[in-house]
Amino acid sequence: MTRKISKLAGALLTLLAVPAMAFAHTGVGETTGFMHGFGHPISGLDHILAMVMVGVFAFQLGGRALWLVPSTFVLVMAVGGAFGVMDVAVPFVETGIALSAIVLGAIVAFGIKAAVAVAMGIVGLFAIFHGHAHGAEMPEDAGGVAYAAGFMVATALFNVAGIAIGFVVGKASERSGRIVTQAAGGIAAIAGVGLLTGLL
Repeated sequence: MTRKISKLAGALLTLLAVPAMAFAHTGVGETTGFMHGFGHPISGLDHILAMVMVGVFAFQLGGRALWLVPSTFVLVMAVGGAFGVMDVAVPFVETGIALSAIVLGAIVAFGIKAAVAVAMGIVGLFAIFHGHAHGAEMPEDAGGVAYAAGFMVATALFNVAGIAIGFVVGKASERSGRIVTQAAGGIAAIAGVGLLTGLL
């Protein structure tokens, strides 16, 4: 079972990386836009924490949540990105981003079980803030579609990484108790507090 999940995670990572490799070739698509978009989600601790916690949360819920929760985050983030590009005002963006790390970290730490629809609603709410930040900070010389594709691919990759981390944490928790899961979620939540207060 462990080997099958590892192979599946590897296959997903490879498939998600294909668009990035395709855009990396000279003369294919809007390389600058794609690479700007791809680099943006991995440029900040706040985005990384949220994306990984979404994956861990999805893994903890299991079943349909394993793909529905991360997919919701990526798709709603694209909507938020469109709002950012169009200068549609979304209040408290930075606060919402910091709160995403705190709330998702706490959910993981406490092992909170939620209905799939509720989980999708939670990650979707936070995805609006993350997407808006990506869209609002899009460089003027970056192609909009290519930029959006870049940050969506990067986000999907981090969500898959979060699911893989969730699997590793889950296996470690089987041997060491819930302390491993609590520590992972707790670190994310504490970092979120640091981001919210400006200490990080």
